[in-house]
Order: sequence, then structure tokens, then C-alpha cells
Amino acid sequence: MLTPRTDHLIDLALEEDAGLGDVTSRAIFPAAHRSRGVIDARQELVVCGLEVAARVFARVDPALQTRLLARDGDRVKPGALILRVEGPTAAMLTAERTVLNFLQRLSGIATQARRYADAVAGTGVRIVDTRKTTPGWRALEKYAVRTGGCGNHRSSLGEHVLIKDNHIAAARSLARAVALCRAAAPHGAKIEVEAKTLAEVKEALRARAEIILLDNMTPDQVRAAVKVIAGRAVVEISGGVKFDTLRAYAQPGVDVISIGALTHSAVAADLSLDVQPLRRPAR
Repeated sequence: MLTPRTDHLIDLALEEDAGLGDVTSRAIFPAAHRSRGVIDARQELVVCGLEVAARVFARVDPALQTRLLARDGDRVKPGALILRVEGPTAAMLTAERTVLNFLQRLSGIATQARRYADAVAGTGVRIVDTRKTTPGWRALEKYAVRTGGCGNHRSSLGEHVLIKDNHIAAARSLARAVALCRAAAPHGAKIEVEAKTLAEVKEALRARAEIILLDNMTPDQVRAAVKVIAGRAVVEISGGVKFDTLRAYAQPGVDVISIGALTHSAVAADLSLDVQPLRRPAR
């Protein structure tokens, strides 16, 4: 995940938090003052964002040396140490909040994703995310979803044809919207159509949609739709699916469940940086 886009996001975050400097840390600690810090988990969580955290420390001051004590995707218990950093104290404290913001957000999403993935284990249904991501953070948040064991839906509007209700309403016809997309899409591209009723499911099948998204249907309605589709299209479910009802939707014939809550409702993981000064060498 250490791409130019990630570096740009880190720089924006540091400019936001420390663009005017860190008046407190610089006042207390001279340049020669050094410390060692450790980041530890305060809850059970799935770790995500360690390399990003290390890059933040390096962007603040290359003299800050980090050692990763875990790997992204590790499930850790409270008290587990996941990163060690050593170097100038003032720089370490300047980087602290930005480092933790990245780690807490990404680990929170990974932890949420792991919970959802575990909930459907053994069903053959795949849980994927949506485009309901923090602006600018999409690549990182989708990486966190994968780290937690779920999958990614499209990352941008240009990656996948998905005809939704507003497309159909504005085009005045589901069949017309499908025909126009099929004519314009790259060779071999699959067409996905959102359907809210069994009538729309049947219309999508007549239009030869390869993927049908069952939107805001109840488990009983999904069961009826799956019977109508009868394997002629990939079945995706979205809308109205809660964690408590997830297993009711993960029924035979359902291939994918897309859930925006993987990203937009993930709670930040509880992580902390504890700093201790290094002893000065004896003269």
C-alpha cells in the first residue's frame, strides 16, 4: 500500500496536524533527546496499516527507526505489541496522532471485516465492500477489508458496469439501459443490474444480465428470486443486511453480499503509543 497516493495522503494528514510544527514537543525536548516507543493493542483486533504507520514516522523524521512486531492480518489479543519505534522524542510525538489515526482506522475496518467473514464461513457466500468509503482513503480502506478476510467490489465507476435504479429511471427502461451499456462496454465485460422486485429480476434475465443485484429484499424475497434466477446469473445481495441477519441472507444460490458497513460503520480500533526516554550512555 506504499504508493505515491498513500504518501500524498500521509503528507496531507501531517500538514493538517503539524503544518505549523509541534510547539509542545519542541519546547520540552531538545533535538538530541531520544526515546523508545511501542504501539500496543488495547483490545482484540486484526492488525492493519503497519507499513503505513512506519512510513508516517519516516516522513516526520528519517531518524525514527521502526520495527514491525506483527503483520497485517494478524489477530492479536489486548496487550500485544505490534510496532516499536526509536529516535528523536520530539519527532516521535509529532508523528503519534497521525500514526495512530491510520492504524486505528485501518485496523478497525480489518477487524470488522474479519467478523463478517467469520459469520458466513462455510456457506460459500462471499462478503464484499462498496464504494461507501472515506474520500481519498478508498484504496487503503479496501486493502483493510481484504486484510480482514472479505473481498472488494468495484473501486471506481470505471471498473464495472452496474445499472442501478436511478440509471433505469432516467433511461426509462431496464432493457434499454442494459442494451446501451452492452454496446458501449469493453468486449467481455459483464453487466450487473439492480433489481428491487421479482418483476425486475425477470426483466434483467430477459436482458441477459450476467449479475443481478437483489436490492433491499427480505430473506424470503431473496429465496424466491434465487429460484427464479435458477443459476442463470450471479446473485448479489445489497441493502438492508445487518450483521444479525447475515446468516439468513447467506442462503444457497446467493453468491455475493455487498455491505457498506464494512467501511462506513467500522469503529476505530483501540491502539496506543507508549513512550519511554532512552537512558543516556555513561560518560
